[in-house]
Amino acid sequence: MSLALYGHPFSSYTQKVLVALYENGTPFEFRCLGPDSPQHSAEWLRRWPLRKFPLLLDGDRDIVESSIIVEYLHLTHPGPVRLLPDDPRAALEVRFLDRFFDLHVMEPMQQAVYAALTGDPAKRRDGMAQAAERLDRAYGWLEGQLAGRDWAAGADFTLADCAAAPSLFYADWTHPISEAFPTVRAYRARLLARPSFARAVDEARPFRPNFPLGAPDRD
Repeated sequence: MSLALYGHPFSSYTQKVLVALYENGTPFEFRCLGPDSPQHSAEWLRRWPLRKFPLLLDGDRDIVESSIIVEYLHLTHPGPVRLLPDDPRAALEVRFLDRFFDLHVMEPMQQAVYAALTGDPAKRRDGMAQAAERLDRAYGWLEGQLAGRDWAAGADFTLADCAAAPSLFYADWTHPISEAFPTVRAYRARLLARPSFARAVDEARPFRPNFPLGAPDRD
């Protein structure tokens, strides 16, 4: 069965799944959602009217929610990079870290982005302040958690790193990771150097002007 992924290259959650696919060289068709491909948008909405992407199509099966999609790929289209450990306790830590990056890094970043999109200066200011507070707490916890580790859960690249890559990428654009968190800064740099995420970042470059907080001239 052939795989098709509905999403957008600038979307953080789409990038999370793209990293998983690229890690294992999994063949798939990318169906970009946007004004230039109304047929993809129509089919995506027919399959998932909740209007969230990405969506993975595997034959006649629809899989949604980025963490579930990555786990599905791990189970049904495995490759040399095992995105979840076989040991249940180790897998539980990977799943926890995946949720941490989604809920405590990605979510406050998106809170600031959504506030900026309103066009209301007061909402933008308040959204940025709240995001900065939450992100500094997350960076502080990660500084200790990542000590002595190459990747989020240890020596191996996993689902947690698929989540971490776009989370920390955009979070640092929103509220820069300060020099007080050298371990987090170094981890973000390793993620950017990983070929799978570097590819996703490069594919999204044409869309950087759309970042409502202003994409920095780096990365």
